[in-house]
Amino acid sequence: MNIRTGTIDDLQTIAEIEARSFPPAEAASSKVLKERLLRFPEHFWILEETNGVISAFVCGMATDEPRLRDEMFENAELHQKAGDWQMIFAVAAVPEYRGRGRASALLNGVIGDVKSQGRKGLVLTCKKSLIPFYETFGFRNEGVSASVHGGAIWYDMRLRFSCP
Repeated sequence: MNIRTGTIDDLQTIAEIEARSFPPAEAASSKVLKERLLRFPEHFWILEETNGVISAFVCGMATDEPRLRDEMFENAELHQKAGDWQMIFAVAAVPEYRGRGRASALLNGVIGDVKSQGRKGLVLTCKKSLIPFYETFGFRNEGVSASVHGGAIWYDMRLRFSCP
């Protein structure tokens, strides 16, 4: 497996994985994914299998804001290249590769990369059933989120890096 950053050439595959991973009300459209890839491709981490198949991806933007707001999902212009916090919009794996540790391997890579960039940490929202999964990486549950993205109930999760 290989972890790399995204390019616009990955758009179709990323859009397909996104559509297969999230309900329609929660999935980002191809248009939104394209805007993100054009604005912050270095914040798309892609897991490629040895045969070149993309099996998972993680994406999000950097910002100085400490909370993930719903507007961030739709507005790529809110990205701040030197932002303190890495927001995570999606952790998605091709269904055929789920349960094989792909998302975990990729998320560990993302955490290491974000830490090496000198950011304060990572922020994401997740559904209640995924809280234990993210806690295994050191994320802390900060309670029910103000997010109403896709009409779901979300929980704010934060992984804060220790200060040197």
